[in-house]
Parts: sequence; structure tokens; C-alpha cells
Amino acid sequence: MTLVLNEKREALLMYRHRFIIDRWVWELPGGYVDGAEDVALAAAREVEEETGWRPRTMEHLVTYQPAIGTLDQPQQIYLAHGADLTDNPPDTNEAERIDWIPLPEAIAMIDRGEIVGAATVVALYRALTLSL
Repeated sequence: MTLVLNEKREALLMYRHRFIIDRWVWELPGGYVDGAEDVALAAAREVEEETGWRPRTMEHLVTYQPAIGTLDQPQQIYLAHGADLTDNPPDTNEAERIDWIPLPEAIAMIDRGEIVGAATVVALYRALTLSL
């Protein structure tokens, strides 16, 4: 997944339905690495495919284990500073809405239960600890 922050410290978030929990939630764009694809390139590709925005930079933000008691599956989150809107529309199957949310508001959305996915929560709280 990728936390894309613009110059105003707004995070690029997607509003999507998650069938497992049967809820609409906000989260970061992200997806899977194809075969031997570079992880940072895969993360940037997923941002563009899902949102229509192309990240300007990519750097590793944090790696964490979401369920260390039951499986070994490290999750990597990247940080992008800025993004450019492309001519390629996002995949309409990915999200109902895509928006830039101010970082303080995104944190408040966690408290209200509008953001529940572990990777998004980890990334947003991690961003608070950095001098971005």
C-alpha cells in the first residue's frame, strides 16, 4: 500500500466496500506484487491503477506483520510525496470515491471507525511521527 501525501499534507484515500466486513471504509491504494516485480514499482502501479494519480516519489515507510500470531506475511507500506493526475481513469471496480483528506481529518476518521484497515491505520499514524 502507499500513503500519498500532497504539499498540503492531505492523504489520497479511497472509499470502497469491503465484503468480508460488509462495510464501506476509507483506505490507502494498494495491491499485489506481480511475480518478480519490484515492490516499490508495484506500489506505484497500484496507486495509478486504482486512483488515476501517478506518485512523484516512492520511499519505504514501514513494514509490519498484521497477524503475527497466525501467519508470517510482512506488509510493506510506501510513502509518496506528491502525485500527478493522469489521463487514465481509475478502475471503477476499485472505489466509489477517491479524495484528498487532510492528515488530521484522516486520523479523526480512524477514531470514528471510518478507517479500519490495518495498513491504512499504521501508515497514517506513522506519518504523524515523521517531519513531512
